[in-house]
Amino acid sequence: MSNKQQPGKDNFTRNLVIGVVVGVVLIMLVPTLLSKQTKSDAAVPTFASAKHGYGITYNAELTGVPVIDIYEDFQCPVCGQFEAAQGDYLESLIAEKKATVVYHTLSFLGPESIAAANAAACAADEGKFLDFHKLLYVNQPKENSGAWSNANLAEFGKSVGITSDKFATCVNKGKFADWVGNVATEGAKKNVNSTPTVFINGKELNRGNDYYDRNLFKAAVERG
Repeated sequence: MSNKQQPGKDNFTRNLVIGVVVGVVLIMLVPTLLSKQTKSDAAVPTFASAKHGYGITYNAELTGVPVIDIYEDFQCPVCGQFEAAQGDYLESLIAEKKATVVYHTLSFLGPESIAAANAAACAADEGKFLDFHKLLYVNQPKENSGAWSNANLAEFGKSVGITSDKFATCVNKGKFADWVGNVATEGAKKNVNSTPTVFINGKELNRGNDYYDRNLFKAAVERG
């Protein structure tokens, strides 16, 4: 019996293996590519700005002031710490027209992050985004524990003075779910892969005490 290799068979086997590998890679790649496409027909809440990565934007009309981009996930405990440390200061910057502040509500941590971001967008349509934003962090449960069902989130609205049936319908039907996806897509383009992430005038703020110390954060904002 000859031990001579059979080139035809070897080439066929090698090509078959390569074809299978390429096919698997393409199968994995297609969803990734699709996920990077924003949906142009997505419903967009009040104050959301495509120019600012679909974030909920306050004082978009101002010029010559710092632009602060906050990427957050309502289920993220560290985001809760950031809100506790800097939330009131950020709201004062908004009220006093001293900065453009953009809230990018991400959904890294699963379905309840999506539900909470959608509900916050529904609250924006009621002029209550900041109040609802704060309420979610004050009442932050364990991740995906079931506490943030649509029904519960709709009830939360009453705590900040939202009583309209329109709000409950918006929450229960996930009106802004595609918008939540657009926010995530735009965040990925900025290489945001953790929360909270803060940019001031397009430059990422150093992690650490700058996020949680009021004086350091204020100094970073004022430096621009």
